[in-house]
Amino acid sequence: MSRRRSVPWIYRWSRPIIGAIAIAGAVLTAYLTITKLTGGEVACGVDAAKNAASGCKSVLDSPYATVFGLPLSLFGFLAYASMGTCSLGPMFVSPENNKRFRKQLEDWTWLFLLAGGTSMAVFSGYLMYILATALQTVCYYCIGSAVFSLSLMGLSVFGREWEDIGQIFFVPIVVAMITLVGTLGVYANVNGPTADGRIPIPEIKTQPQPPKGWEITTTSGEAEIALAKHLTAIGAKKYGAFWCPHCYEQKQLFGKEAFKEINYIECDPSGKNPQPQVCLDAGVQSYPTWEVKGQVLRGTQLPRKLAEISGYEGTTDFKYTMPGR
Repeated sequence: MSRRRSVPWIYRWSRPIIGAIAIAGAVLTAYLTITKLTGGEVACGVDAAKNAASGCKSVLDSPYATVFGLPLSLFGFLAYASMGTCSLGPMFVSPENNKRFRKQLEDWTWLFLLAGGTSMAVFSGYLMYILATALQTVCYYCIGSAVFSLSLMGLSVFGREWEDIGQIFFVPIVVAMITLVGTLGVYANVNGPTADGRIPIPEIKTQPQPPKGWEITTTSGEAEIALAKHLTAIGAKKYGAFWCPHCYEQKQLFGKEAFKEINYIECDPSGKNPQPQVCLDAGVQSYPTWEVKGQVLRGTQLPRKLAEISGYEGTTDFKYTMPGR
């Protein structure tokens, strides 16, 4: 009497594990997408040892975090949701009355899981490269998503017994090449001129040095200087910290000459002319924060938005912008 060959545990549990990872990834990317679209800020700590803001905020607001005008996390959510559906979907088909259909469905979805996991892993690998070279910072959300993607790829390869071993090599290689070419194409002009002709502000590639932080490298135009003088005239205030990447982005949007006209309040005690108590009294919770005509604006603001809110009526030929905004 022959004994049935036992099925390895990884074959039995691979689909539920893939589904669980996909659900976790979908929750993560949904949170990032909703926060981005609503203008909120992700939960992110501060690295006190380096006296610098944690890199997750600067990464999630960088041009690499926006694709076709939409948050990259939105596409990540769709990818995770698709992987979760394909991994768990066949498990809800009864094998008793639909044995043949379930077998076909399992085969089709495994190919999708293999292709999807490979694509997500390659794309995440590219983003990790950008994180280490171009952005030179740490983003725990990005690293977590990369771990999820790599795990999905590994489980899609080793989570079943493949009848055609060639599929394990052919499908990933083709998908990886297509993904890499597409990724390079999407980000080819990430720092190029924008559609409206304005110039993207330069990237940050060094650490801030107290008390001033990064030097402003952009030059102001007539519109930036006029808007800065108008904001100060109506009593607008900008709160920030010398080590804050978004505060630096705000300075770059105005330019060196115009930012001298801004009523800027330094909140960090290690900064130049610090006024931390003023920031506490104003209830400042994040940097930069603007107070304009009784409105509180958190985060980097484009000059045109500040112009609209403040009632500025001068020239609006602003020189700089932020990619994807």
